[in-house]
Amino acid sequence: MTVEIELRGARVRYGPLEALHGIRLPVPARTLTVLTGRNGSGRTTALRALAGTVPLAAGQVVWRGADVTALHADERARRGLCFVPDLRAVYDSLTVAENLELAASEGDFGPALEGYPALGPLLGRRAGTLSGGEQRMLAVSRALLSPARVVLVDEPAQGMSPPVAARTYELLRALDAAVVIAEQRLPPGVRSGQRPVVVHELRRGSLVFSGEPAELPPPQEPASSPR
Repeated sequence: MTVEIELRGARVRYGPLEALHGIRLPVPARTLTVLTGRNGSGRTTALRALAGTVPLAAGQVVWRGADVTALHADERARRGLCFVPDLRAVYDSLTVAENLELAASEGDFGPALEGYPALGPLLGRRAGTLSGGEQRMLAVSRALLSPARVVLVDEPAQGMSPPVAARTYELLRALDAAVVIAEQRLPPGVRSGQRPVVVHELRRGSLVFSGEPAELPPPQEPASSPR
């Protein structure tokens, strides 16, 4: 598979703490890549490093063979990278319609309403008054409206009901882009489907698994408490 963008020997530090320990993370073109790991594993930091919202202490970000490590996040966005963070992903003071208009490249936000019909009745509402799941739908809509080559989404289904979450993963998998999502664990339903899926598990800033969903060991059931 052709690599669209990748981290090479990436180290990220927050003060004295190192969040990524020199990882190599290739993102294949037109593939769904899932970064899994517990909170504090480095999955969010890996997304931010790709997006350019945190600087590398060492290593490179390489996009289609070009070193873009020094490019700021806004420059990467102009080149075709869409980043949907887990927090502060919508403009609270703007209406839903205004948020969508800003995200739509030509002002047409119809694809967002096709993906999430529930947003239609909310167009006049300010984004800050929406529920957590509604805000997440609005945030993920940015990826549906952007003609991006790379789409990075941190916890796309946070706060959503199971049916809406399943719909969200379908929408992201259908994008004609290299899509990377960060989740604590592999989402249900991602193992099946036609589009290639790559999984990377991070633990304390290091990669401990890279492969296909079928290669993952089955999740362990929690031990029952003695009676």
